[in-house]
Amino acid sequence: MFTRLTAISLIFFSLAANLSSLFLFAGYELNRDYIAEEFCVNKDKPQLHCNGKCYLMKKLKQAEEKEQKQEKQEQKMLVQEALVPLRIVFKRYLVSERHFYIPAGTDLPKSDPVSVFHPPPAAA
Repeated sequence: MFTRLTAISLIFFSLAANLSSLFLFAGYELNRDYIAEEFCVNKDKPQLHCNGKCYLMKKLKQAEEKEQKQEKQEQKMLVQEALVPLRIVFKRYLVSERHFYIPAGTDLPKSDPVSVFHPPPAAA
């Protein structure tokens, strides 16, 4: 139940962020008369037939500027994350000494007989 509620709320919030201009248009259409009476800049010029569209345009412009500002902040954060140098750690590896011995009668060196790394014996 909790996961379903979380998923639905995340979907709603992501859609709300992407469709903010649609919500502004819907709010304008629902409250057109109130906006025209209270917030319209051109109330004294009825020949323009503004009916609150000036208020709508101002709100759309504010929403666009806010979105651009958020986008710039996100880009700035991405650039800052990309420019953070990572600490480079050099590990010291010790190479163990390998002792070779040359058996009598051959001229080729062979590895230490007690060495762990050797091929398996051939099956006869």
